[in-house]
Amino acid sequence: MTVRLGPAVSFAQIGIVGFDGQIEVEALRLYGLPEAAPALLCGTPALPVGQREFAAEVAWDLPNLAPGDTNLLDVTVPGARQGDFAHAALASSTRFIELDAAAWSNNTACVMARNISPAIFDLGSATLSV
Repeated sequence: MTVRLGPAVSFAQIGIVGFDGQIEVEALRLYGLPEAAPALLCGTPALPVGQREFAAEVAWDLPNLAPGDTNLLDVTVPGARQGDFAHAALASSTRFIELDAAAWSNNTACVMARNISPAIFDLGSATLSV
């Protein structure tokens, strides 16, 4: 869902209501041009205003992956919270492995590797950065 606000709007509050039960928001992102960003975005007592950045590196030896197959790895990222934006990169010279990452619980990010090539792919051990 996209909500567009005019330049005269100084404040907007968005609420999410679940009709069939409780809804858990995994991630909520605000997009906009840097010059239109407000000077301050309000935080909560549990998550104060500001940018948090955490990193972790592990060795990952992926098994043989058939076309379309996936493999999951949980990586400990101290300080990460459920719903945080996560990104993963594999120090390897392949373009046939697609990576996706999500901070699915506190202090843990799950990384998924998918073989997007038309053949079985075997990648040796490589450094995974999250």
